[in-house]
Amino acid sequence: MSLTLATRPTIVDSFVPRSLVADIALVIGGTALTAAAAQLVIPTSPVPFTGQTFAVLLVGATLGLNRAAASMFLYLLVGAAGIPVFTQGKSGLFDQAGHLTATLGYLVGFVLASALVGFLAERGWAKSSLGVISAFVLGNAVIYALGLPWLQYSLSATWDQTIAWGFTPFVVGDLLKLIAAAFVLPGAYLLVKKVKG
Repeated sequence: MSLTLATRPTIVDSFVPRSLVADIALVIGGTALTAAAAQLVIPTSPVPFTGQTFAVLLVGATLGLNRAAASMFLYLLVGAAGIPVFTQGKSGLFDQAGHLTATLGYLVGFVLASALVGFLAERGWAKSSLGVISAFVLGNAVIYALGLPWLQYSLSATWDQTIAWGFTPFVVGDLLKLIAAAFVLPGAYLLVKKVKG
């Protein structure tokens, strides 16, 4: 029996042989994908709109619980260490005034959201459009549940301001991401089944 980070197979296991080396490569790949998606930016303040959350949830849906959580933890770690992987090539967890950044809650939420979506994907949720939508809604909820309170606290904002800055501008984008994922992931599973079948 080979050593692996995976607990139950996900779609990526249909293409990549399960091994610790493969898992490490997939974890790094998930980190790189998230870093690249973070550079796709529509500036909004204080929280910019990026492709980041889609990458986070997609990594969860394709890699599964352990690999997805490891990938997002690595993303947080390398960004904290000064490598410019965060939005618009930023890094570090502190702003110029020496305070923890206002978006830290979202970054921590990425780890938990990706793990949750990965857990659900391992149980077949990524095989149907309804399952994908449900998993991504829950993943987004986790990101907001950590991101919004920290944003409110760090900016000493009212809740109305916090929702206006950190939630409302992203609703339409989140819906578009859900629709895209609902077509792509189940379609990928059908393609794998057809190729292998």
